[in-house]
Amino acid sequence: MNSSIYAGPVFEMAKQQFVHVADHLQIPEMDRDRLLYPKRAIAVSCPIHRDDGRTEVFQGYRVQHHLTLGPTKGGTRFAPSVDIGEVAALAVWMSWKCALAGLPYGGAKGGITVDPYALSPRELEALSRRYMQEMIPFVGPHTDVMAPDMGTNEQVMAWFMDTYSMYQGQTVNEIVTGKPVSAGGTLGRREATGRGVAYLVGRVLEILGIRADGATAIVQGFGNVGAIAAYALAERGLKIIGVSDHTAAYFDPGGLDLAALHSHTSEHGHLAGFSSQSLIAPSELLVQKCDVLIPAAIEQVITGRNAGQLKCRILAEGANGPTTPEADAILHTRGDEIFVLPDILCNSGGVIVSYFEWVQDLQRLFWEQAEVFDRLYRILERSFQQTITRAKRDRISNRMAATAIGIDVVQGAKRTRGLFP
Repeated sequence: MNSSIYAGPVFEMAKQQFVHVADHLQIPEMDRDRLLYPKRAIAVSCPIHRDDGRTEVFQGYRVQHHLTLGPTKGGTRFAPSVDIGEVAALAVWMSWKCALAGLPYGGAKGGITVDPYALSPRELEALSRRYMQEMIPFVGPHTDVMAPDMGTNEQVMAWFMDTYSMYQGQTVNEIVTGKPVSAGGTLGRREATGRGVAYLVGRVLEILGIRADGATAIVQGFGNVGAIAAYALAERGLKIIGVSDHTAAYFDPGGLDLAALHSHTSEHGHLAGFSSQSLIAPSELLVQKCDVLIPAAIEQVITGRNAGQLKCRILAEGANGPTTPEADAILHTRGDEIFVLPDILCNSGGVIVSYFEWVQDLQRLFWEQAEVFDRLYRILERSFQQTITRAKRDRISNRMAATAIGIDVVQGAKRTRGLFP
């Protein structure tokens, strides 16, 4: 198949991972394109009035990977790097993630090529609403359900929901997830991904016989996922010795003050300026000695250049696609030195609780936070056990095991449904 519109390093990485697992599963060549390539890709122009009176057009995208199991599901990213290839790769990974967790979804992803921090609040609202307006013919509660991602948040989801609802003439809470609780969101959604990461790290520490009390962790990316994972791990007794975001990185073997970090980021919106004593080069932070390393920012940060230098015992992938195939090959040669919690398992807490939000919105019956987290941890435990059991049985990596389970589910559903017409 001609895949030229999905060009780019991130999609090539997703494709390379798929081919590797497809070879392992012995999937016939004639079935592979239907499994890998997205069902639908949408590109839209989003013009808005800037505050200075100019009209500016931003490019927006949405990729729906497959609708075999139910509606598609996935975040919406506002970032300067967004392109159709990156969005498509994220949609593919979301498909395997949802299937691994047993959710009735296909994967989707969307985004706008923009620096959201360069927009005023009014401009951000205008762009958010225009993007959703352009998407209305292609999305719906049983077609494609949006969620937040890098550069978007609860407020953007509320604008999405309101825009869609105005065109429908009724409130449609279930069109997006990750909304404020006051707009039909669920308790626990904001913390879900980070707490899910911490839960799985805790399970691996138990398996490896490492005491949580006194273990050390480094978190790359101190946004929603990374910061909440850091707090949740600290609650378990771990010492956070390194953090970073796109502005600065800090490392202190004695432990960093999370409360002070939170106060600083709440006031300034970033880590820069927090401290001059514990500054470290961002690339150096990843290779410091620690028990747990959590890349929780962007794709492709664990590479062929630094994978051999990692000094962690557990690599917990809070971000999507942080480890390249070249790095995976190096980690494989290191044997049992590093226990990898692959992204489609490790960060699946967000989409699991998004699913809970969608279910609650559809039935207009909402759960207490304790019920949300109890259900979350049960699904994570099931996915974790399935992954490590398959990895051990087939003598393959945790990443290959998790992806193989996801692909098996999607392939089985496509085979059962057949090909229409």
